[in-house]
This record gives sequence, structure tokens and C-alpha cells, in this order.
Amino acid sequence: MNWTMVGALWGLLGVGLGAFGAHGLKAVATGQGLAWWETGARYQLVHALALVALGLLQQHRPGGDASGWSFLLGSAVFSGTLYAMALGAPRWLGAVTPIGGVGMMLGWLLLALRARG
Repeated sequence: MNWTMVGALWGLLGVGLGAFGAHGLKAVATGQGLAWWETGARYQLVHALALVALGLLQQHRPGGDASGWSFLLGSAVFSGTLYAMALGAPRWLGAVTPIGGVGMMLGWLLLALRARG
């Protein structure tokens, strides 16, 4: 997998969604909804950078796809549930958000183990 490209596209989407939240949602979302949206965009962007870094690392040391998938899927679930709740989805969806958090944490653990050698 070309994680540099995936990360760049994930970052592109994160910036767009962040801008939408900052400008397009202010008139319709609650304060809590805007906070959820901002948190989702921040975590998406951080993990976009992690994917880019993984892709650059792969140029020197092949492997690490498990870490990349954990970053991508974990941040998609985490951020996606927050975005959905900000747009009015049921609050029980917040119970799914930590699953994405565990996925992101797993990605960092796998990256650390891979970097260890």
C-alpha cells in the first residue's frame, strides 16, 4: 500500500472537513457538536501525518501495513462517529468512538514495535 499517498489524501479530506466544520456548521451545530467536529478533524489530520510518515519509512524498510490499516480504520471510525454526532446522529454512536481510538493506539504500538527492529 502507498501510505504516503493515502495519508496525503486523508489529510486533504481532513482539512476540507475541518474547514466545513469551522465555517459551514457554525450556524446549525450546537457548541458540543462543533467541539466533536473539531476533535474529529484534529485526530484525522494527526493520523494523516502518521500515514505519510509510515509511507516514507517504508521507502527504507518495507512492511508496516498493519500499522497503516490501524491508523486509517481507527481514525475513520473515531472521527466518523464524531462527525456523525455533530450532524445530529444519535448520541449512542459515541459508544463506538472508543473502538476507533483503540485502533489508532494499536497503530502506534505496531509502529513502535516495527521501529524497534
